[in-house]
Amino acid sequence: VQLQASGGGLVQAGGSLRLSCAASRRTFSNYALGWFRQAPGKEREFVAAISWSGASTYYADSVKGRFAISRDNAKNTVYLQMNSLKPEDTAIYYCAAADSAISIKSEKVDHWGQGTQVTVSS
Repeated sequence: VQLQASGGGLVQAGGSLRLSCAASRRTFSNYALGWFRQAPGKEREFVAAISWSGASTYYADSVKGRFAISRDNAKNTVYLQMNSLKPEDTAIYYCAAADSAISIKSEKVDHWGQGTQVTVSS
């Protein structure tokens, strides 16, 4: 599976962005998908994950209530809607695929996409 992330940019604090990650293979619907981020000087961290059916979602505590992950299997695309953005959300965001959402949450990722930069100004 090849993953292509997009949608990053510069936004003011309190604003919103929607990230997208398109996959290349027809077996997209067999994979759980998720997002990670890495801020300058910090380790990569889990952000959100969604099961292959979309029925189960998981979030890092730092983004709960502000971010929402969703997927459209017909379009081979996973989304991350980010609302009420804060300067501390500034990072490179990466999409990822694995056999289950729990695996993604545990950083047991099978496929990584390239990153997209999100910058939140104060």
